[in-house]
Amino acid sequence: MSYLMAEFLGTACLVFLGDSVVANVILKGTKGFNSGWIVITMGWAFAVAIPVLMFGPFSGAHFNPAVTIGLASIGATPWSQVPGYIVCQFLGAFLGAFLVWLQYKDHFDATDDPATQLGVFATGPAIRNPARNFISEFLGTFMLLFTIMGIGSSFTIDAGAAAAVATKAFGVGGIILVIGICLGGTTGYAINPARDLGPRIMHAILPMKGKGGSDWGYAWIPVVAPILGGVVACLLWTAVAG
Repeated sequence: MSYLMAEFLGTACLVFLGDSVVANVILKGTKGFNSGWIVITMGWAFAVAIPVLMFGPFSGAHFNPAVTIGLASIGATPWSQVPGYIVCQFLGAFLGAFLVWLQYKDHFDATDDPATQLGVFATGPAIRNPARNFISEFLGTFMLLFTIMGIGSSFTIDAGAAAAVATKAFGVGGIILVIGICLGGTTGYAINPARDLGPRIMHAILPMKGKGGSDWGYAWIPVVAPILGGVVACLLWTAVAG
């Protein structure tokens, strides 16, 4: 499997599973309605860990432009591959978001609050303060990349070493869980431009009953802040760890 196909399929799985747990918790009439933040954070943790386990040996399991650009900034990913990674990540996010709508269409129709519908696809701040929202997304993604770099340096991944791949996959899932529980309450912890912008675009396109706007005024924050946070994390880890 090529790294491009792995990034496309992995990001599609990540968004489909991750956004689906949000749909299951916040859309009316689902079996998981109102089951809470812990369910969302747990679902997202495994939504990331499982594609990492499946596709990590083929592409490194970036699934996130902030990861790709951060790794490229320290020479761990060739810059020539960055456009391909990012395009496939966004295409995968589009597909994943469409599948969420297909899975939960009846429940989208039953949910008459446009903000709740949008909340399945894209993040938004609990308290709208662009500067602080930016800092929240920056710090969340900084912790994502800084801890991933730390996990990656603690053992050598070999494509044929299933135990090592599994350890890293569920280590990353644990990081996502911790970020969601500890840092996610401010902005919903996008920490991934493709995960937020791709589904936000799909929300704008889909023919959804009672749909409102896609909050484009906020959309730049979960794109720019994660990229900057990822780059700073990778540069800092490289500087302190050698």
